[in-house]
Amino acid sequence: MFTAPEQFADVNKSTIDAALKFAKVSFDAAERLVGLQLAVGRDALSEGAKNASLFAEVRDVQDMAALRGKVAETSTDKWTNYSKAMYEVAQQTQAQWSNLFEAQVTEMNKSVAVALDKVAKTAPAGTDVAIAAIKSSITAASAAFDSMTKAAKQVATMTDANVKAAATATNAAVKSAKK
Repeated sequence: MFTAPEQFADVNKSTIDAALKFAKVSFDAAERLVGLQLAVGRDALSEGAKNASLFAEVRDVQDMAALRGKVAETSTDKWTNYSKAMYEVAQQTQAQWSNLFEAQVTEMNKSVAVALDKVAKTAPAGTDVAIAAIKSSITAASAAFDSMTKAAKQVATMTDANVKAAATATNAAVKSAKK
């Protein structure tokens, strides 16, 4: 027998659990980002004070140019590392969200299939064609979702490679400009 109230309760519980998982991932990412920003702020303050002292001790133009190049290289390295760390947090969070979303879609598809099977057992004669059409639509939607997920993962992989290449190129450009 088809018991809708129990299934609705199960769906509601599942939806609340999923929302809590998404919220936890979001809060964890926010916590990591705030921690990263505080560390960078603390480091920037310390580095700025140190650099101010070094610049105050400069006696000629050549020392000033050398110090300026060293400070620029150090700053670029630190900001590149900060950008990488921010990107990694965003990438990890996106991957966790994607995994949660995929799990939700998979679970929803299973629930719909089970519900359709229960309906088919109690449905009047002749509805089997409609139920088969719905199941076929769900299968096609799942295949499309899988294709989009694979494409999104490929884009993420390419983006990751491009970000790493850009960071490497920036560091190399700063080091060659210093020379």
